[in-house]
Amino acid sequence: MNNSDNISTPRESSHLNDLNKTDKLSNNLSLNILYLTEKLHLKTASDVLIRNFNIGHNRAYWIGVNGLINNDVLQLIFSDLLIEDSSSDYAINDIEVFMNTKITYGQAELCDSWEKILKHILSGPSILFIDGFDKAIVLDCRNYPSRSISEPDVEIVTKGAKDSFTESLTSNTALIRRRIRNCDLIFDRISLGTETKTDVSIGYIHGKCDFELVKKVKETLLTSKLSGITMGHKSIEELLVKKRWYNPMPSMVSTQRPDVVASYLSEGYISIVTDTSPYVLVLPTTLFQYTQSPEDYYKNPAVGNYIRFIRFVSILTSVFLMPFFLLLGSMQHALPKWLSSVTGDEISFIRMFIYVLFVELGLDLFKYASAHSFSGYSSSLSIVGGLIIGDIATTLNWASTEILFYEALTLLATLALPYVEFGDALRLYRLMLVLTTGIGGCLNHSIAGFLLGVVLITLSLTTTPTFGGKSYFWPLYPFNFKALKTLVFRYTTPKAQPANIWKETTHKMR
Repeated sequence: MNNSDNISTPRESSHLNDLNKTDKLSNNLSLNILYLTEKLHLKTASDVLIRNFNIGHNRAYWIGVNGLINNDVLQLIFSDLLIEDSSSDYAINDIEVFMNTKITYGQAELCDSWEKILKHILSGPSILFIDGFDKAIVLDCRNYPSRSISEPDVEIVTKGAKDSFTESLTSNTALIRRRIRNCDLIFDRISLGTETKTDVSIGYIHGKCDFELVKKVKETLLTSKLSGITMGHKSIEELLVKKRWYNPMPSMVSTQRPDVVASYLSEGYISIVTDTSPYVLVLPTTLFQYTQSPEDYYKNPAVGNYIRFIRFVSILTSVFLMPFFLLLGSMQHALPKWLSSVTGDEISFIRMFIYVLFVELGLDLFKYASAHSFSGYSSSLSIVGGLIIGDIATTLNWASTEILFYEALTLLATLALPYVEFGDALRLYRLMLVLTTGIGGCLNHSIAGFLLGVVLITLSLTTTPTFGGKSYFWPLYPFNFKALKTLVFRYTTPKAQPANIWKETTHKMR
């Protein structure tokens, strides 16, 4: 950049104030450069690229952010632009005609708003300014740094697609579009966050979804006054659904699998794709959606139904096995012999209660430690936790073999669930039920404590909010037998098409 472009005169300063007020570009290139220098701190910004050059007799100025642009495409564009000799009589008289005839790249448009131009620059597209015109050419040749498409870390299936979403919004919408080649599939892109200006796409199939719900999603997001979407899809979820501390259950399905999102869209649901996040949200959400897995549909229907049955058993086991074991332990002397063997050696109830809490917290500790350590440590850590520490705990009378066994079954049941956030919520419910049963047992009212815990869990579930005021227990409440069957049982593809099953059920949800 020339030094003359960096020094503003009092007259130019007055013009800059006018640009700030009107939000419109000037036809004076020097003023536009001064405005960019002030707004983007070009004297100190090291990652912003600029280029001064001539196109025929016209001065031109290009600006873009390093690392967000496709250099190969940009080089081809510059080659086409500079093919004219700067010493010739060539001059640009109409910028729109120039763009349509000289810029062969498809994603190019004119823009005259500073707000939009600054947003474009920071989002990836580069801008070409030409002296004498109050419009700039936006060259959308962005190329975000991202990892390659690979198998999901969670929601793993033995058969089926191995692709997953990445941190690139454009790539994620393309993965969905590849599966649904429908003209009515729409991705409505908006920008959120006064500082981050994160791109978010609301996906839906026009004519199948509840369009009023789509408008409500868009209105809620656009009217939110946030500085930034710092945690990606999780920030969006917390923005759309206001939850309280006693509602640990997830209120939106978040998935890494494009085939799952495509299936939901075909059934009339809405998806939310957030830039920089490898997870896509699906709404509205019901409790029964967390009981399904893509694995069910990549297996034979009979096998899929069996796996789904095991999953329902796993949900009950995850929540009630340890509290029920504790409940039986409080009544050891009153139990028949065939049932008293379940609790093992007779120990005091208070000691049993402490053992259960110790093992519950210990297993969570090992689970998080192995999850947050790199692969070289995680497998070794699991072996150490399962074999060595478990054996030492029983030797030192810090736990019993029976408690370790039932806790291991509980952990297996939790790991069998397809959604991590669903399993985490069930773990909190189990811990609360253990506490109410244990405290009740210490006061000789273990049954009352157990029932109190069940009531609290029921209240927490029934008060779990979902977006749009939908029932969290649909299709159980309001009852819809046809939809409930497809959630409980795995049908063959011809019998489970959304057009046959969900068409009238989605209307009942509205």
